[in-house]
Amino acid sequence: MENKKTSPKWEVKDRTYVLKGKDTPIVSKLPSRHTQRKPLLWLDPDKGYQRELRYATNQRSPIVDEQTGVVTLGHIVFRNGALVVKKELQSLQKLLSLYHPMKDLLYTEKDEVRRAEIDLDFIELEVEALNIAVSLDIEMAESILRVEQGSKVSKMTSKEVKRDVVLFAKTNPVYFLELCNDDSIELRNFGVKAVEAGILQLSADQRVFTAGKEKRKLFTVPFDEHPYSALAAWFKTDEGMDVYKAMTKKVKTK
Repeated sequence: MENKKTSPKWEVKDRTYVLKGKDTPIVSKLPSRHTQRKPLLWLDPDKGYQRELRYATNQRSPIVDEQTGVVTLGHIVFRNGALVVKKELQSLQKLLSLYHPMKDLLYTEKDEVRRAEIDLDFIELEVEALNIAVSLDIEMAESILRVEQGSKVSKMTSKEVKRDVVLFAKTNPVYFLELCNDDSIELRNFGVKAVEAGILQLSADQRVFTAGKEKRKLFTVPFDEHPYSALAAWFKTDEGMDVYKAMTKKVKTK
């Protein structure tokens, strides 16, 4: 049996519409009927042509060719950036929610259920990030925080690192969790420590890594790539892994 696609069910309820942007006027009118100067048309995907729109308070539909008899035109007015439309005004709701060309450009429909879903998702991410942050060992916490704060981390105490990594997880949980899942983070941090300790050197133009007092060239940083991201990737190569293992004890003793 063939499955027929059904359109989303239209819910009869009160709806709220809000103007986009921070600085909204006290009173703002939205075009409510089609004119040459302000076209109000909707492209019907089923019929393949544009259909004229207008808000008529005594009609069931906002589409002109579905309206009959004498029409009573209405105005669409936002006050203090918002417009509440009661469920009884179905024609106006459908004009604003389904057909009006200014929707999502000049104004948007406020969906409290969707807003609650988004808020809950963010809160759950925040809780997950905080739980991970408080349980991180100091090495990993330092590695993650160094991405955010750079060389400043080298001068911080362990308590300051733990505090700031928790704050980082709270303010930006999505990015924090991405860094936690990045297996290159610790290698990047190791590279920074090696350069700070003088075991590795990074040229002034941040293009070449060298090692030791003799400044033996290790590799050239690819164009448009962050030097420490490139170093972390290089550490994963056969040659880089040998250098990494040789330097591990030296970096820890510095």
